[in-house]
Amino acid sequence: MAQQLEGDWLELATTGGSTIRVLKAVHPRARRLRLTVTPKGARVSYPRGTHPAQVSAFLRSHADWLEQKLDELNLLVKPLPPLRVGQPVEIPLRGERVWLDWDEGPYPRIASGEGVLTLILPRPHTRALPVARGLLASHLESLIRRDVSRWLAQYVPQLGLAPTALKVRPLKSLWGSLDTRDRINLDLALALAPPAALRYVLAHELCHLKVRNHSPRFWAQVETLYPNWQEQRDWLRQNGAVLKAELDRLVADVAD
Repeated sequence: MAQQLEGDWLELATTGGSTIRVLKAVHPRARRLRLTVTPKGARVSYPRGTHPAQVSAFLRSHADWLEQKLDELNLLVKPLPPLRVGQPVEIPLRGERVWLDWDEGPYPRIASGEGVLTLILPRPHTRALPVARGLLASHLESLIRRDVSRWLAQYVPQLGLAPTALKVRPLKSLWGSLDTRDRINLDLALALAPPAALRYVLAHELCHLKVRNHSPRFWAQVETLYPNWQEQRDWLRQNGAVLKAELDRLVADVAD
């Protein structure tokens, strides 16, 4: 089934249980639907006026081919094993691989060590999983806010503008956004990415305070604020689907 997501993305569930995210784009000179796969991911282009149902049907008819091509490029997001209380699991955190472990204590908390993140929960474990998810969500948000506060101190004087607020939460397909009230939204999954990728997304959204579109003027502003932006954007394109799947495993069902 092809499902509509935020922005310009479609999500396709395959018979093998994997999830494929496909970038959709209107092509002004296109005469038919076209599906391409590159190291940056999958893209479907189509003539202007094409009904969304046609695009979804086209993707479904090519699901097996798409799954094979993405698998060849190591871009297919395989279903992840669920988070289970008491079972250690390796996860990404700030661009590194760390172990998520479990322990018992008088009150719920997270302890950070070298290469390990420990969820400490009291007995009995009647609500251990939702409590653990809440702890993880709060910890990941605190990591993002810590970095962002440091970078804002540099970028705000440089821009001469500042966001009115910052909200960190899981986002379906976006990495960040700037709303009409100048509030920045950042995806919680960015805590799993290298800090440089988070910094790019922050710089991107801050530049929208000056330029609300993606014109050459906007990208010139991004270049001024964060010269390495192309490398980080490409990293997110190649690794983003995996990060979002990891975040869903860790904090699924946690309220915004």
